[in-house]
Amino acid sequence: MTNNVLKFYFLAFLLVSDFVVFAQDTGPTEDTGGPEDSDPAAPINTKLIVLALAGIMFAYYYFIKKRKEQLN
Repeated sequence: MTNNVLKFYFLAFLLVSDFVVFAQDTGPTEDTGGPEDSDPAAPINTKLIVLALAGIMFAYYYFIKKRKEQLN
């Protein structure tokens, strides 16, 4: 039981710390509230359709594989 709880805490820590570790730094702000020397923001929606299709194909492959294992 303790081993499972420890695994859960470790997984939760890795998932939550991911947001902090890879966050985009905005840099120091001016009086206007905007960052100095602002870099362009990282796009998050450029390849979402490709990612969704890859996820659907993986799910299809996984369920077909599991179904074949159950039939054998």
